[in-house]
Amino acid sequence: MKLHILGCHSATPRSVAFPSSQVLEVGNELLLIDAGEGMQIQLRKYKHKFNRIKHIFISHLHGDHFYGLVGYLSTLRLIGREKEVHIYAPAGLKEIILLQFKITQTDINYPLFFHELVNFEPELILETDKFSVTTIPLEHRIYTNGFLVREKPALRKLNIDAVRQYPEIETWAYHNLKRGKDFVRDDGSIIPNSELTLPPPPAKSYAYCSDTAYKPDIVPLIEGVDLLYHEATFLEADKSLAIKTKHSTARQAAQIAQRAGVKQLVLGHFSSRYPDESLFVSEAFEIFDNVDIAGEGKTFVI
Repeated sequence: MKLHILGCHSATPRSVAFPSSQVLEVGNELLLIDAGEGMQIQLRKYKHKFNRIKHIFISHLHGDHFYGLVGYLSTLRLIGREKEVHIYAPAGLKEIILLQFKITQTDINYPLFFHELVNFEPELILETDKFSVTTIPLEHRIYTNGFLVREKPALRKLNIDAVRQYPEIETWAYHNLKRGKDFVRDDGSIIPNSELTLPPPPAKSYAYCSDTAYKPDIVPLIEGVDLLYHEATFLEADKSLAIKTKHSTARQAAQIAQRAGVKQLVLGHFSSRYPDESLFVSEAFEIFDNVDIAGEGKTFVI
């Protein structure tokens, strides 16, 4: 699992900074999470293949989180997309996108599905044989969700040296062994699976907490995740602005990470009022010691 940052700044794009958008690489799929303006330029720049993206997740309907989406969907038509695309977003986005297509007389030539989100409770919105995605209800000025992505447990690994000690274990049995089944010998005795296989690497998890006020009740939802991306629009000195606009400070993001026992925290969605983004890390580090800042082009291996 790898997280690729396309954009991580708040409000408006700048010459050296893009609004929120990121790609999560899980298994052999790329998940697009938020689609701020300039998102497809960033996809090109960092060489993420457009046609590998099947699932798109939009946290909320503020422009700096979805204004890049309609351009991307239009580009897919131009490059001959045939595979289906699924968009998981608050109710209203479908109307916005389809109206733009209608007025511009844009005919989409690939299957496009909208999954409209309205629930204020955590909701499983996607499950494949490799991973699942659940919403994280957040508190912002409009209806907003974060997203929790969890890998499914992998198959066990064959301990090939142990397996070769038993000539009767033929290759046809390998699949069952990888799935955790014991091996039954010809005489009816059982070889425990633990003697023939090794445990798989731990399943990874990623939590994306987009624009939100300080919301401690999300802690049980993200407890123990490997990587948490949490917005940190302001520093603690401007906490009054965070309260007014329903955003978080770096210190508050660190408090969430500390209480949830996450392994690593990445801060993002910085206000342009701060010229030195290292201040965010310094503030968060007082609470949580494994913290980094997002940045265009950064990749975090989970």
